[in-house]
Amino acid sequence: MSARLNSAQPYVIGFFRIVIGLLFAVHGAASLFGVLGGAAGTNGGTIPSGTWPGWYAAVIQLVAGGLVLLGLGTRGAALIASGSMAYAYFDVHQQAALWPIQNGGELSALFSWTFLLLVFTGSGAFGLDRLFTRRTAATRQSATEQAPIAA
Repeated sequence: MSARLNSAQPYVIGFFRIVIGLLFAVHGAASLFGVLGGAAGTNGGTIPSGTWPGWYAAVIQLVAGGLVLLGLGTRGAALIASGSMAYAYFDVHQQAALWPIQNGGELSALFSWTFLLLVFTGSGAFGLDRLFTRRTAATRQSATEQAPIAA
């Protein structure tokens, strides 16, 4: 049974990455464009442009979430997203109380740890990272096959 589960791992990680990236990007889109109910606490509105840290967090959410969703630059985008959510937890939420259940920081904590996991697992299946990696590896292999051997 373990072997069967291990063989499915890249596909499960790929679906996991897609769902997490979509959820994260939706938070950014809601805050920046007022879609899907808008930014939290604004009654369907948006975060004013350039305000710290909310507007910048929303940009990171939209861009990094989109990149993770597509599986393009997954590890780098996930690292930035994880750091931004850790900042949100420690700077914004933890001032209210220590535990996430008390300070409303559950999403920040979950997203931070989730993206940190993606930093180490990579994009899994279905990611554009894999498409470019295959092309690069094939190009390198054909270049080494065609390279003259010096005697």
